[in-house]
Amino acid sequence: MKKLTLFLCLSLLALSTFAQTNPVISSWLQNTTDVRGRRYAANNYTPIQGTDSANVKTVMYSTAWVYIRANGIPTYVTGPFLDGNPSTATSQNATFKLPLTPAQNMGNPINTTGGNIGLFINGVALFDYRDGVSWQNSSNSLKGGPLGGMGDAVWNRDAVVGERLGFDCAKGHPAMGNYHHHQNPSAFKLDLNVISTVCTLYDADGLYVIDSTKHSPLIGYAYDGFPIYGAYAYKNVDGTGGIVRMKSSYNLRNITVRNLYANGTTVTAGPAVNTTYPLGYFREDYEYIPTTASTPDYLDAHNGRFCVTPEYPNGIYCYFATVKANWNSAYPYVVGPTFYGTKQVSKVTSITEPVTVYVTPVINGLSNTNVSNIEVTVFPVPANELVAVQMNGLVTVNTTVSLVDMSGKLIDQKIIYPGSTIAYFDTQKLYSGNYVVTISNVNSSRNISIQK
Repeated sequence: MKKLTLFLCLSLLALSTFAQTNPVISSWLQNTTDVRGRRYAANNYTPIQGTDSANVKTVMYSTAWVYIRANGIPTYVTGPFLDGNPSTATSQNATFKLPLTPAQNMGNPINTTGGNIGLFINGVALFDYRDGVSWQNSSNSLKGGPLGGMGDAVWNRDAVVGERLGFDCAKGHPAMGNYHHHQNPSAFKLDLNVISTVCTLYDADGLYVIDSTKHSPLIGYAYDGFPIYGAYAYKNVDGTGGIVRMKSSYNLRNITVRNLYANGTTVTAGPAVNTTYPLGYFREDYEYIPTTASTPDYLDAHNGRFCVTPEYPNGIYCYFATVKANWNSAYPYVVGPTFYGTKQVSKVTSITEPVTVYVTPVINGLSNTNVSNIEVTVFPVPANELVAVQMNGLVTVNTTVSLVDMSGKLIDQKIIYPGSTIAYFDTQKLYSGNYVVTISNVNSSRNISIQK
């Protein structure tokens, strides 16, 4: 009996240690302070407080699986959706099941599908390039797929191009309440080439801020269990070579008419390439150019590669949320058009095995964020009407931002929640002079001087 007890104790200890070190268990942004989602309505610049809890509610794990319960609501404000989308981000109350040790699919590649194909670390859904709309030659018009009629599935519209007007500042939108991203979940306004005006009126917020000088953070997992990173990583797969942008190996084809696929197959003709339907409007406008050993920063057909990352020092296959040099999203955006691994049945209605609830450590784990190590941008300076504090990294714990005058009096205070990046202060009524912005969390703090 003593030997059995010792064996069980050692097994539990090993499982607990595995939970602390396996990123698929420890990397989720858990909501420990009952933060609720917020949204913007069109022409209303004051966020509307929601009732659904944001980020991930619970993380549980067994010997082979991790289970993530989430509503699919981010801490950054969602909306408005200026293309007339009547939907808002609403609770999905879902449980997702991912493998602890994902494996490469050695058979035929599994196609991505419409709807969820992955999960960001804040519990928000990842969709692939499509929006359920394709060209029907018989009517010479675009018609909806699952939600708006049957498309012919020959020329599939690229959602990132076709639905741009409907994305909010964080590049997301809802489908019947299921808020999701098709692309890198960073704010439009922070791209080097801004292609959307939505952030001129609403907060420039998103899951994280792109930083070309650092390895991008782990931002999610695909349904095959492999991790998803932002666009910047080590140049070489062994973790050397400095930080470079990971590049998509899909190029726009040199075509003026749409009657052939890239492999030469004859298909039902789509619209000619023109200003209404430019190259890139459809997924089939792209062709894959295989990578070579001399181009390690170019990704494979699944939009990933096997490589060393900060979270996986021994290496793992990773997807990357690809962007162009100007940080605009680059096809196939995250995953696709096929998975590298074996796609799992990732959304479940019940858990049928014993599991352990994972509690995020406050000091020694993901919550040990030191604000002195995160670059912060405060703008504009001088602060005439407002001051915005943007965390140029992934915020993993509640971060308090305080505006203080030179006598030490607190003027205003805001909180940047995990998975959000920005806080605003209205400075119109402040007297001219010097002020201090104090940024702090449970582990550290820093001060930044500003002038009104």
